Amino acid sequence: MAAVRTFTLPHYEAYPVQIALFKHVKNAEYLRSQLLAANSDFDYAFLDAAMILTPDHLLSATFLALHAFLHSTHKTRTPHAELVFRLSPNNNIGESYKTFGLSAKTTSLIAVKLPIRADGSIDDSVTRESVGKHLGDVVEGESVEVDDDVEQLGMFAEVHRIKKVYKIACAKGKGKGVTQNGEKKDDKKDIESVVLGTMALKGE
Repeated sequence: MAAVRTFTLPHYEAYPVQIALFKHVKNAEYLRSQLLAANSDFDYAFLDAAMILTPDHLLSATFLALHAFLHSTHKTRTPHAELVFRLSPNNNIGESYKTFGLSAKTTSLIAVKLPIRADGSIDDSVTRESVGKHLGDVVEGESVEVDDDVEQLGMFAEVHRIKKVYKIACAKGKGKGVTQNGEKKDDKKDIESVVLGTMALKGE
């Protein structure tokens, strides 16, 4: 059973979102192949955790995807594809998956399960227990518990890659603390503000 945390987004309390985090993943290529084969059992947003800067980065994209499907403004066929698309600074869904989705090199991943079908109806079968059991069975990796401060959702961020994707030349702040990959902690918040702004401005 994988550890899964339930998130309730503002204005959409009726649609609890299930999120799981894994490290030391060994079968990312297999999971990707199931997505490409449109296997309905693998209908998740499987994300490379290295491309998720902070919890707000992930949750903002999740909110935008849910909002788009509930208001029929979505650009993709499924809510989970919409989430991947909403993370991207451009309007190319293929490029979005290439940048934020899984690859053979992915070793840490985030799995997001939305309780909504492509037609906008609620999928009551999506629960923390059902998601945890399925992911525990299919993901070959170490499940990471996401605690109350949820900072684990950004713990594998490769900030230099994220800055390149969002075309952020440098951070504005003069942070004092330094993260594992050498980025200043205060700078990460500055980068986050640019990332969230870019996502919001992409438009409907």
